[in-house]
Amino acid sequence: MKRIAVLTSGGDAPGMNAAIRAVVRVGIEAKMDVYGVNRGYAGLVGGNFVQLRARDVSGILEKGGSFLQSARCPEFKTEEGQMKALHMLREYGIDGLVVIGGNGSQTGSYALSKRGFPVVGIASTIDNDLYGSDITIGVDTALNVILEAIDRLKITASSHERAFVIEVMGRDCGYLALMAGIAGGAEAVIIPEVETDPELVADEIRSAYERGKNHALVVVAEGAKYNATKLASYFSDNHERLGFELRVTILGHVQRGGTPGAFDRILASRLGEAAVDALVDGETGVLVGLANDQIVRTPLEVVNSRKKALDPRVVKLAAVLAK
Repeated sequence: MKRIAVLTSGGDAPGMNAAIRAVVRVGIEAKMDVYGVNRGYAGLVGGNFVQLRARDVSGILEKGGSFLQSARCPEFKTEEGQMKALHMLREYGIDGLVVIGGNGSQTGSYALSKRGFPVVGIASTIDNDLYGSDITIGVDTALNVILEAIDRLKITASSHERAFVIEVMGRDCGYLALMAGIAGGAEAVIIPEVETDPELVADEIRSAYERGKNHALVVVAEGAKYNATKLASYFSDNHERLGFELRVTILGHVQRGGTPGAFDRILASRLGEAAVDALVDGETGVLVGLANDQIVRTPLEVVNSRKKALDPRVVKLAAVLAK
């Protein structure tokens, strides 16, 4: 394998740049030419390739987002789009491709793999919902951003004796909400995986008030049936029952941005190296991830056919600690 390419796809995650940097430098060390694909699968279809040398990835380790950028590409979901991508890969003489991203991105990598092209995926998504890795690039940094926000809001909530509903990202997966709720000392955590009765949430808030607490916190995933907006609407005419005045904070995309922490930089560097190693070994059509602190390779077919579930023991722990 003489020439490889790397792209980032889907939502950006802190640490993606560290993964790009590792792929480039480890690839060069292995006597390969390394190309970056700008703007994800859109760049792949459009032939937006640029050769990357060691110095080209200097100074990106500490930066959030993606040095190569990302973009949606409906065309790539079609057979015609995938054939265009394969044509461009062959046009540039690319022997193997590294795809850094989450579920949607690895669906794309699997599509190319099924067409016979050597692809290796790197697990990267702040939702931590990708099968094949205990934790994915960006999760730790996103959690620390959320926790800082929770700690700040708790101060305001206590000063004014209020309840805050804090909405975090997680359209289909409640991992961020669950872990942030535990780490932040929330009175209730609402996630898509568990049906939650808003009346029970009201009971938890009221219980905190009656125990003499001067604040209450509810952490909710955006994809839950009762997200922050719906929960606030549900209680809009019944604040007295809660005891506290209710306020809503939606953190939104601030969770994705910013400087990646040490854990994500190290994880991304290890996975970047592992992706190049897999290409060198000729073991493609796999996702590299972390399991029990060991780098593992999981077939993309398995990654795309299985759903990563939350640990029910951690879900139970969140409920117990909230009391």
